[in-house]
Amino acid sequence: MRSGERIIYGVMGLIATTTFMILVCLVGYLLFKGIWHIDIIKLMPAIITTIYMVGLGLLFAVPIGMGCAIYLNEYTRGGKFVSTIRFANQCLTAVPSIIFGLFGTMFFVTQLKMGYSLLAGALTVAIAIVPTVVKTTEEALMTVPLSFREASLSLGASKISTIWRVVIPSALPGILAGIVLSMGRIIGETAAIYLTAGMVFEIPKSVMESGRTLSVHLYMLAKEGLSFEEAYGTAIVLLVVILTLNLITYRIGKKIGKK
Repeated sequence: MRSGERIIYGVMGLIATTTFMILVCLVGYLLFKGIWHIDIIKLMPAIITTIYMVGLGLLFAVPIGMGCAIYLNEYTRGGKFVSTIRFANQCLTAVPSIIFGLFGTMFFVTQLKMGYSLLAGALTVAIAIVPTVVKTTEEALMTVPLSFREASLSLGASKISTIWRVVIPSALPGILAGIVLSMGRIIGETAAIYLTAGMVFEIPKSVMESGRTLSVHLYMLAKEGLSFEEAYGTAIVLLVVILTLNLITYRIGKKIGKK
């Protein structure tokens, strides 16, 4: 190995080690501060509301995002219209969450008269994560070799059948990576949900009722100074929920990939 390559290898290793140590320090600090202040029973309404919000948000965002990505990658060959769509998608990615929250408040909560509800919050976060789903899905579809499509079409399969049975399964790992990133954003979203779903600390009985997610509950505990110890405990539960949902998504993707 040349000296230049050794230097680059060492720098990359140092960066990776630093990143890992930051993660370890962060998790360790949270555990040290909040491990004795975790109350799962008390946090159950927030946990269930968070799961509802993730499910509803992905339900709205994933079909739209995947459909847009499939259209851009499989049915178009460039042009100003496609470039405009991609540029708009990139702009949406950079929009702060508070802007989505204000839009959701004015449109879903007020204009459509949904009130502070899970549905208003889910629609708002769905708009926020659609750009991520579009970008990651399109990049995943680009990794599928053109020969896969040509082989399927030469055997008499239709365009839609080729996309559904050949292209999407081949691009599934990248698509799931985008879904995992989207789940993380929904779980960690505060401003958009706070302004649309409200902060009622109860288990919502329908999508038209208000609810408080874990991130909003954590914000309330820290902002109002109610209990920083409980805030640390909530942060630990929040990390566990993210990890659990990620593992479930990974397992599902692995089983689908085998089939």
